[in-house]
Amino acid sequence: MSVRIPDEAGQLAAKGACALISDTSSRNAIAKQAGDLSVRGFLADYFSTPDHWDVKTSATRVLRALNGWCYSQSTFVEDGSYVSSLSAMVFRSRETHLFHMGDTLVFRLRGAEFEQLSRDHITDLGGYRYPSRALGLDGSIDIDYMQLPLKQGDIFLFTTQAVRGTLMPSDYVQLIRQDASDLDAACERLASAARDRAQSRGYGADQFCFQLVRIDQLPEEGRDHPGRIYGDLPIPPELSPGERIDGLEIQEVLSRTAQSRVYRVRDTRSEREMVMKAPSPELSNRNAYLEHFLLQQWVVERVKSPFVARVMEPSRPRRYLYYLMVYVEGMTLAAWARRHPQASLAQRLEIAVQLGKAVQALHHRDLLHQRIHPENVLIDTHGQVVLTDFSACHMRDLEGHRRSRELARQLGLSEHNAPEYALGDSVGRRSDQYSLASTIYWLLTDKLPYELAPNQLRGHTDLEQLSYRSARLFNPEITLELDDTLRRALDPQRPLRFRRMSEFLYALRHQGGRGRRVTKPSRLLREPANFWQGIAGILLLLLVLSWLLR
Repeated sequence: MSVRIPDEAGQLAAKGACALISDTSSRNAIAKQAGDLSVRGFLADYFSTPDHWDVKTSATRVLRALNGWCYSQSTFVEDGSYVSSLSAMVFRSRETHLFHMGDTLVFRLRGAEFEQLSRDHITDLGGYRYPSRALGLDGSIDIDYMQLPLKQGDIFLFTTQAVRGTLMPSDYVQLIRQDASDLDAACERLASAARDRAQSRGYGADQFCFQLVRIDQLPEEGRDHPGRIYGDLPIPPELSPGERIDGLEIQEVLSRTAQSRVYRVRDTRSEREMVMKAPSPELSNRNAYLEHFLLQQWVVERVKSPFVARVMEPSRPRRYLYYLMVYVEGMTLAAWARRHPQASLAQRLEIAVQLGKAVQALHHRDLLHQRIHPENVLIDTHGQVVLTDFSACHMRDLEGHRRSRELARQLGLSEHNAPEYALGDSVGRRSDQYSLASTIYWLLTDKLPYELAPNQLRGHTDLEQLSYRSARLFNPEITLELDDTLRRALDPQRPLRFRRMSEFLYALRHQGGRGRRVTKPSRLLREPANFWQGIAGILLLLLVLSWLLR
């Protein structure tokens, strides 16, 4: 068992404090390691999760990772398994979050009311009682989750199944209330009373443990929002070239939108040129957008890839809410394509693979980009791709990615967005795959894969109008294999696309036609409409002749 209260105020506000207890069977020596690992691992990993994740997302993902590790390790050992019960409680703001597996016990003492919060998951086998739904017991874990409001003076008791049959609820209340100001002494009283009761009944009394947590003070209501978590930094005012902020001189206004401002700035101390992104001044009180803005900052801070825009640390403390990125000397992919119309297929495919690696780096962090198109891709002076603009970037949520889709629609869809955005269907990694493939198709052909852009769809019946136009119609250098690869990644039905981004990138690299003989597509493939019009004309002529010769 353990308790952790972060020393840093920002982390305490973002992640809260944590108390947990783990228990294993005394007949399973290996499981003791699982109990120790679950406590240490949860505390280490939970407080390392991104600050913008909510408590439930952070704790659930950590517990599922721990469960998967314990379950997999059990397959390599004999005479035991990595199985343990676990109850973890996270105290954040004015609420507490309980995550429970197995048969450990969590109680709440509020006034004179003593209530058990956890459920006992126990299976009787051969006269022995074993925890069920415990950590490491199965490849998938069903976690009990409970969210409760806190009150000042609440006391939470963590203990194990061994205490069953010793103390009554009235005993707990009496022993804790004797002197609730000293929690260590209260735990000693509980342990001593439980030992005495167990010995009087003739069974072992060396397996009791108790942990108490008391809520002494709660934050004020309405003071829990992203701006406060990150120090309540104010949003910068409207800035123009020549003005300065935190030692950064504005060189150029790169973008002004309803949500954000993007500036090219120069650090007057280091002379470095950087890109500064800040929320729009009109959004000072829109905390929902500020939370998303901080997600963007996390993206550029945590995603480590040479193909994704990199964050820069300011040389002075920040007095305003913004973040800095490396300034990329280069041009957008759209400008590059206009300037290099004679670029070879191999060059264009190399850019495509680099862009795919950038998207893959985001997916490894469970992030969707949602705005992949030629204007958001930079080509630097060395020909390297850098993916930018994280305004629609969002975590893959658990509700069909509804929030991700709505954010993308709010910011505006492009002709490269997958059909599911316009139709209101679930979105995911394969939606980014479609946008990536659409951008690559455009890069190779200067066209779109469908005559009707997906963002113009009004209903599911419109999907029938999406007839893929072979890329070989517009670029005869494209091989049949590459065309089939693009066709699959651009399928209007999301489940029919490549299952993983790595499969799509592998197909691009190994079926790109580099070094292969190029065959010119037939006239039927290049001009299918003219061909069928000619056939229809011949049939009409034959029909007229047969009518005249009657």
